[in-house]
Amino acid sequence: MLHFQVLLQNPLQFITNELQVIDVNDHSPVFFEDKMQLKIVESTLPGTVIPLGSAEDLDVGRNSLQNYTIAPNSHFHVLTRSRRDGRKYPELVLDKALDREEQPELGLTLTALDGGSPPRSGTAQIHIVVLDINDNAPEFAQSLYEVQILENSPINSAIVTVSASDLDTGNFGTISYAFFHASEEIIKTFQLNPITGEMQLVKYLNFEAINTYEVDIEAKDGGGLSGKSTVIVQVVDVNDNPPELTLSSVNSPIPENTGETVVAVFSVSDLDSGDNGKVMCSIQNDLPFLLKPSVENFYTLMSEGALDRESQAEYNITITVTDLGTPRLKTEHTITVQVSDVNDNAPAFTQSSYTLFVRENNSPALHIGSVSATDRDSGTNAQVTYSLLPTHDPHLALASLVSINADSGHLFALRSLDYEALRAFEFRVGAADRGSPALSSDALVRVVLVDDNDNAPFVLYPLQNGSAPCTELLPRQAEAGSLVTKVVAVDGDSGQNAWLSYQLLKATEPGLFGVWAHNGEVRTARLLSERDAARHRLLVLVKDNGEPPLSATVTLHVLLVDGFSQPYLPLPEAARERAQADSLTVYLVIALASVTSLFLFSVLLLVAVRLCRRRRAASEGRCSVPGGRFPGHLVDVSGTGTLSQSYQYEVCLMGGSGTNEFKFLKPIIPNGLIQNTKQN
Repeated sequence: MLHFQVLLQNPLQFITNELQVIDVNDHSPVFFEDKMQLKIVESTLPGTVIPLGSAEDLDVGRNSLQNYTIAPNSHFHVLTRSRRDGRKYPELVLDKALDREEQPELGLTLTALDGGSPPRSGTAQIHIVVLDINDNAPEFAQSLYEVQILENSPINSAIVTVSASDLDTGNFGTISYAFFHASEEIIKTFQLNPITGEMQLVKYLNFEAINTYEVDIEAKDGGGLSGKSTVIVQVVDVNDNPPELTLSSVNSPIPENTGETVVAVFSVSDLDSGDNGKVMCSIQNDLPFLLKPSVENFYTLMSEGALDRESQAEYNITITVTDLGTPRLKTEHTITVQVSDVNDNAPAFTQSSYTLFVRENNSPALHIGSVSATDRDSGTNAQVTYSLLPTHDPHLALASLVSINADSGHLFALRSLDYEALRAFEFRVGAADRGSPALSSDALVRVVLVDDNDNAPFVLYPLQNGSAPCTELLPRQAEAGSLVTKVVAVDGDSGQNAWLSYQLLKATEPGLFGVWAHNGEVRTARLLSERDAARHRLLVLVKDNGEPPLSATVTLHVLLVDGFSQPYLPLPEAARERAQADSLTVYLVIALASVTSLFLFSVLLLVAVRLCRRRRAASEGRCSVPGGRFPGHLVDVSGTGTLSQSYQYEVCLMGGSGTNEFKFLKPIIPNGLIQNTKQN
């Protein structure tokens, strides 16, 4: 708007002018980000709303941005939302569950359209990456493996390689192999590579003792899903006499922080002689242990230095005794060495931060979640106690909000929480072990309140405060779809609990007005006519989208005028006219009842007169009834005053007269009815 003034000197006159600049659609909507990337987990439920970046249009009015669209697809649709200042923003809604194995990525084009003529548009590219979840269990290539192995097969001989596959990716697709409920004999005899699935022999076989092994193998992915397969190992017999190993003593457990320590003392022997009776001993090369020969045929197993129990709390040391015969025979013996703990590890939380969601209006002492910390130590060094750490926020009375169980880490809400007063708060939780000295750590806990639908919509316009009602003026020349007024309401809740819809409950003249469900605009539904009443009362329902929904009503008064110069008619006169109309209705009902009663009385009187005349004529014998059957009509006698179908009437006319004057009606009862009457 451009303001300017004109000064006329003769005659002296001062004129103020305004020049209004009318907008044209010369700007297209422009997105702040022309490329958007979204990462969505494939387990996201349909109906989930994902906010998107909005566009801006420098034009105004209808030429400004009006809505957003995307190309039709099977997974998403877009909703156009309006802010309180009128700006519109898009939200992406998931219609169909995603499947990363079927389609790992999607591309969408988001289009922003204005309301100009012709309309202008702007686009942005949306790149959606579907994140994997663990929804596929490992599957073995074979459910049953059958292999054969010689009795004298060497240690670490490959028996079979099992293979399993997983359709997931990342950690969920990483497979590790392990024995499933294996007996001690299987663990001592076989070794399974957890990565390659290769099954190896770690102990000499003896056909005379066991000739068949049935080994169950489990393939487990990083998410905890597993598959199983069975390996049948058949031992093929050969003639052999292996060396013997005799264990004298084992020192277990040993402290993890001690230096070189004697673990075991053992002796070896062989029943054979010569080179076949000469033996040698060895253990695995990747163990922190070594063998030292002592006196003849005695060996000492020692640790090389300090051990780390947290890295490996137990060692299965296989001592292999081999003779020098041809073929060479050997014996294996496994020693299990336990490593005792010292308090050298602080408790570690399973998460660096926890987010707990609590619905408002909760009951006091409600369990809202848990924190968990583990200690790699053992015994009392691994016993963890939890506590709430002091908060640095002076406005947060943490002691009155939550408490924690010192032993389990369970968190409890001490009082009912209100989403509208406190939407979220955070604090730190400490975990300390019972070692000496004690070690500790802490984690952040964030409590987010979930809104409950506990606030009904509040009408801002028109005000419903009991004062003089607001009346909207509507010219009778208004076209169909003309805006009468707009109901404005707000809701103290959030999310879908604050989504409002509008509905016209009652109107003085149904069909004349309509209410738009989403914006509360009251518009005319048709053209007005002279027969339409001058005053109208509308009752509008405002309802939120909560569960259960809450609502409020607002009363609107609309006055039809021929022009805005017509004087305003106050509402009390309309109330008086309605009262007069109600009293007139009562009078009409009374009058209708009176007329009906009079009509019924007249009918009864007419029937009585007819019956009297008929009896008089029968007694005088002036009417002769024909001998034959007189054809009659079947007519209905009901509450409408017609004759019943249950009777037939004969008409008796005066004989010898040219006028054939009507005399009386004689009812003829059907034979079937007579028989029924007699039976009754």
